[in-house]
Amino acid sequence: MRTAAYQGDVGPEEAWKALSESDAVLIDVRTRAEWAYVGLPDLSPLGRQLFLAEWQSFPTQQVDPEFAGKLVAALGEAGVGQEVPLYFICRSGVRSAAAAAAMTAAGYGPCFNVSGGFEGDRNEAGHRGQINGWKAVGLPWTQS
Repeated sequence: MRTAAYQGDVGPEEAWKALSESDAVLIDVRTRAEWAYVGLPDLSPLGRQLFLAEWQSFPTQQVDPEFAGKLVAALGEAGVGQEVPLYFICRSGVRSAAAAAAMTAAGYGPCFNVSGGFEGDRNEAGHRGQINGWKAVGLPWTQS
């Protein structure tokens, strides 16, 4: 789905395909606590780098007003140009949509939101990681 703010929403499988077939970049915008305790997408089978950039910081959950500037600097240091497709992922696809919009506004793109995120929606028992999202579809991930 294309939105006015960014290129559109894609499923985790489509993001994985783009990462494996192009110079696309995956950016995880969850918090440091989530990276440490829940896990991270593992791009090592593709020989690719995962970028980590908090959209909001724990515990206040305030949006980082310097998010775009910090990410622009990190991408620049890694030699990632403004025209490289950027795929944003969070827990369930909400924060990553906002991050995709912010980077589109900063002149990057195309920017995509990974729908379902890393953990996906809750099931009837209130657990994530089983209905949709990166983990549920069986894509590689790692946990410290």
